[in-house]
Amino acid sequence: MLEDVNVALGVTGSIAAVKTVELAHELRRRGASVRAVMSSGARGIVHPWAVEFATDRPVVTEITGDVEHVELCGREGWADVLLIAPATANTVGKVASAIDDTPVTTCATTALGADVPVVIAPAMHEPMYDHPGVLDAIERVEEWGVEFADPRIEEGKAKVATEDAICLAVARAVFADRNEAALSDESVVVTAGATAEEIDPVRVLTNRSSGRMGRAVARACYVRGADVTLIHGPVGPHPPTSLGLNPKADDPAVPYAELHEVSDSAAMLAAVEGAIEDADALVSVAAVGDYTTDEHADKLRSGQDLSLDLRPTPKIIDRARETQPELPIVGFKTETSGDDGAMVDAARDILDRAGLSFVVANDASVMGAKETRALFVSEENVDEVVGSKETVGGVVADRVATLG
Repeated sequence: MLEDVNVALGVTGSIAAVKTVELAHELRRRGASVRAVMSSGARGIVHPWAVEFATDRPVVTEITGDVEHVELCGREGWADVLLIAPATANTVGKVASAIDDTPVTTCATTALGADVPVVIAPAMHEPMYDHPGVLDAIERVEEWGVEFADPRIEEGKAKVATEDAICLAVARAVFADRNEAALSDESVVVTAGATAEEIDPVRVLTNRSSGRMGRAVARACYVRGADVTLIHGPVGPHPPTSLGLNPKADDPAVPYAELHEVSDSAAMLAAVEGAIEDADALVSVAAVGDYTTDEHADKLRSGQDLSLDLRPTPKIIDRARETQPELPIVGFKTETSGDDGAMVDAARDILDRAGLSFVVANDASVMGAKETRALFVSEENVDEVVGSKETVGGVVADRVATLG
């Protein structure tokens, strides 16, 4: 996501500066090179040596005759983007007023004057975040094109955004600056996860989808500039290690989309029909259950033979095509045969039936996994993509951008 991106990381005097070391590591894990700039307030919270270790580069702690701010953030400077994380109320106000009395604010003024993208991740107590002057400052710099990674409001504090949210905001800003935000101002609806058809108050009919592929598509569309609506069903039965229950693995927050959580196929269909009224594209990734049954009001007793009457659920892409004849729709098709020819045939059937732009076909064995192998099936071509679901999500988003 951030391969070959140079990030100047400005660190200011919020207690959230203790997270800077891990943030720098995360930026680097995603491919970025990082050089840090610290205010005196930040140095009172985290030692520059720790930040130097995390970035593997010397830390700027003062502006000298070497004009570090220009070397980093000037028109011919090193940085592709300036990220201020965490940013205090004091820093946000100074950036809005072009006050340059710390290395971080001096880099910010330089970056804004040189048209270097700037991303700000505020962190402060909630009353400070709600101060009219702070809100005015945020609105003002947003008008200048500054991207914000909005804080999490918890426990009376505007806590700094998650590392994932910050990295996504940085990627979105860089894509826009490089004219690679091919979905800018586009509205994309993505479905993800499984559905759960209720049998009784305890039991459901579901499948093994984890929603990872749908979330990857939604994230990739967001990074490329889209306004994303993510309609997400529950996730099916997976080992705990595959669901990102480790908080460092796969944060459940979705700062990249307007999230609509649904349960069964009927709720997903209703959410999709509402969302696509003003959408520019629908990417139907969710593994929607093919069958539903009548719900029993009381829990069914165990230890007895039981038969359920199953009836088919509506096909969401078919209903979407009926209501939106001109909408570009992308489908996903999962098969179990392990045979590429069978997968392509099944994909082409759905492609023709619903008038889809293209279909992504894969084997059911990848459900819940981080890696995948997908066949992109269109009327003319079949292309293979192998790699992480984030990689495949990026290819999907790039192709969606060509459908307009």
